[in-house]
Amino acid sequence: MRTVTGIFLALGIGAATGLGLTAASVGRGTGAGVLHIGPWLATPKAGTTEADPYARAVTARLGTLPLALADGLALTAEADDGGQRLDGRCTYRVSGQMPPARFWTLGVVGEDYEPAAPAGQRRAFTSYEVLRQADLPIDVVIAATARPGNWLPSGGAAQIRLILRLYDTPIATTISTSTGLPAITRVACS
Repeated sequence: MRTVTGIFLALGIGAATGLGLTAASVGRGTGAGVLHIGPWLATPKAGTTEADPYARAVTARLGTLPLALADGLALTAEADDGGQRLDGRCTYRVSGQMPPARFWTLGVVGEDYEPAAPAGQRRAFTSYEVLRQADLPIDVVIAATARPGNWLPSGGAAQIRLILRLYDTPIATTISTSTGLPAITRVACS
């Protein structure tokens, strides 16, 4: 009787550990095919038949349609360049080089991947809308309160994510850790 109980206990612990680790991995959007480039995360094969099971599970959990390699590449950031988690109560500057792409979007979402800004406020910038400076291809401020220039509202949420989508880009198939992406710098925090 003791060995049967021990076996069921071991199976229960093993199942709980396996399911817990899988849920944590899928919940954070990580998997075998994730590429880390500074604070940015990319899953270039998510929209292909070569997607790993974790990427497929993340896609299913979020209910999103990943970009195919021929269409482009989506990158997310949950932390700034210093490694600190993005906080919607803080002010950030996203600036620097943008990889070559026919069209791009930069948006702010909450922990649930829904837009962080309330309805009626700007939720993303596109490559056609952003105001450009001569020395910086992209310079966007993310903050809870309005700022002059390229401002994206964060909604003041405790945890936010940035999503950068590059459409019709050659880096979709050649992306690597040396690919130049915009920096995410924490400016201030209240």
